[in-house]
Amino acid sequence: MGKFVITKRTNGEFQFNLKAGNGQTILTSEGYTTKAACTNGIESVKTNSQDDSRFDRKEAKNGKPYFNLKASNGQIIGSSEMYESISARENGIESVKKNAPEGTIDDQTV
Repeated sequence: MGKFVITKRTNGEFQFNLKAGNGQTILTSEGYTTKAACTNGIESVKTNSQDDSRFDRKEAKNGKPYFNLKASNGQIIGSSEMYESISARENGIESVKKNAPEGTIDDQTV
């Protein structure tokens, strides 16, 4: 089962990573000024990850595929790593869909 790991950046902002059952990071959040906002971001990922239209499939300048997960207001709530292929990116999206809804929270800031 997946989990959301909350950490604190060097600038004091909170962020989360969604990790798959194997420990691999499959989604990284933006920085949040408060832990409450970070927790709200996790809830948003849990909800929006179930709607395929919320996944914005992109290609980086170097040609590597990646994706952003967007909220209903269009704001990016998480980004993936760069993948080697489109099929790998699609597998990443499927992993987010599978792991996010029941993901537990591992708060490493306490």
